Amino acid sequence: MSVQQMRRGNRFMVSAGHDLAALAAYEILEAGGNAVDAGVAAVLTLGVVQSDQVSIAGVAPMLVHLGASGVTWSVAGVGGWPRGLDVDRYIAAHGDTVPLGIARTVVPAAPDACVQALERWGTLRFGDVAARALRHARDGFPMHALMAEYLERYADTYRLWPDSAAIWLPGGRPPRVGERFVQSDLAATIGHLCDEEAAAGADRMRGLAAVRRAFYQGDIAAAIVRQHRELGGLLTAADLSAHRAQVLPAVGRRLHLGGRAVEVRTCGAWCQGPTLLACLAMLDGVDLAALGHNSAEYLHLLAEVVKLGFADREAYLGDPDHVRVPLDTLLDPAYAAARRAGVDPSRASPGLPPPGVIDGFTPWVGDGTGHRAPPTPSPDTSVVAVIDADGNAFCCNPSDPSWDVPVLPGTGLAVSSRGSQSRTLRGHPSCLAPGKRPRLTPNPCLALVDGEWLMPFGTPGGDTQVQANLQFLLNHVVFGMDLQSAVEAPRLITHSQPDSFAPHAADPGKVTVEGRVPHAVTDRLAARGHRVERLPDWTHRVAGVCAVRRETASGALAAGADPRRPSRAMGW
Repeated sequence: MSVQQMRRGNRFMVSAGHDLAALAAYEILEAGGNAVDAGVAAVLTLGVVQSDQVSIAGVAPMLVHLGASGVTWSVAGVGGWPRGLDVDRYIAAHGDTVPLGIARTVVPAAPDACVQALERWGTLRFGDVAARALRHARDGFPMHALMAEYLERYADTYRLWPDSAAIWLPGGRPPRVGERFVQSDLAATIGHLCDEEAAAGADRMRGLAAVRRAFYQGDIAAAIVRQHRELGGLLTAADLSAHRAQVLPAVGRRLHLGGRAVEVRTCGAWCQGPTLLACLAMLDGVDLAALGHNSAEYLHLLAEVVKLGFADREAYLGDPDHVRVPLDTLLDPAYAAARRAGVDPSRASPGLPPPGVIDGFTPWVGDGTGHRAPPTPSPDTSVVAVIDADGNAFCCNPSDPSWDVPVLPGTGLAVSSRGSQSRTLRGHPSCLAPGKRPRLTPNPCLALVDGEWLMPFGTPGGDTQVQANLQFLLNHVVFGMDLQSAVEAPRLITHSQPDSFAPHAADPGKVTVEGRVPHAVTDRLAARGHRVERLPDWTHRVAGVCAVRRETASGALAAGADPRRPSRAMGW
């Protein structure tokens, strides 16, 4: 039985990582806005009510599906390293890591991604979609358990910067659950952007251009440059004014799951979305139902396939504007079948397997072990998925924490620290370079069966994202669970891969499993060589999936929201 009831409707639906973000999107849809308007409203609200994990000046990778054409667009809501980066000097100064603070800051991409989405596909003004975010920054909201936990966990890091501590540790301590949390500086920043739009006049496009200009060329940009100059950072006015998020068709893979043809779409190789497609490609045509849901045989296969996917992620994925990525081969049926053939059904690989060999490419190959570190929840990212009455869909994973960089004084903004997902290893496909985008963990997803249904979905959780998205999708498509049951089913997470966040530690051979999986199953996994840690029955350490689905013929809608986090689905 599900902990939360699945939401149903026939007009519009949203599922988001916080109930106030879902409400923001719902209000926009109710007022006549479309999925993009609603999605951007939720993204901005998440940057307020989850400002420990999501920054309005962070990253915001998006998928936008147009109901009329069936085309799905990706918005690369991640900025590059400053153009003035000297890689040799950086590595000499910081060694094999990306340190806390200003040294991990890249160009903030979320504001431009939101503005571009509104310009290209939206119908409303920035001030309309920012209204609830502004309200909750100015008037506050009740502190929720997940944010309280993270603020407690990183309290000492916030204290490194007095301006940050003043916001996120008011009165010198993390707020307690239920206490009203106000972010006055952030409210002033959102209000400033709305005022600049209003001053530009009634024309919607001119107003949106004014919002972008206010952030990337106006007072906010000047404050960012000033902070970098004072703290030894590298961002310049030219870096900011030149930024535009790349908009391209989504990457997709058609496959057979549960006896039907399904297409899954994600963003490109600048994020880990293609790793989900690669894992699905390795499972294409396999009779997973015959293995039994969450049986030892099934979970073993998933763990080993994910390890193979992560091995290829480490070997090949990086910003395709800077490195050659053999994406077609990674998703090719023959290549995927050859990779799957390397899975021993009776024995776990002791760590990360070697990557696949691809003609014409030299893979990055680490030592396969990395530094052991206990798995901890990734302190970043949220999610919103929306479908409107016209069949348009929006999915976004806004992100960037506020604990690992100093707040921009007077603004309430934690400027994108996503440089933490770059590597300082020469030859690594995600090695930092001037203008190069870090390889993101956030990766919004969309699945569809032509003429039958459409489903945007996604999750927070760093390296758990691909794994949770994979298990959710198989729960729904292969095992026939409704969305809420598919979201809530217990999960397994592997930790053999180098963590995407600096210092990129790994825990070879380790899997964590929610406690609702029977002991007999985890005992059989251990007998295969997995180092199994049993978790509580329910934990946000295994991510927090949100999903919305629309039936093509009837327009009937359903939504699932993960009770492991403060997620909520709304619609009618």
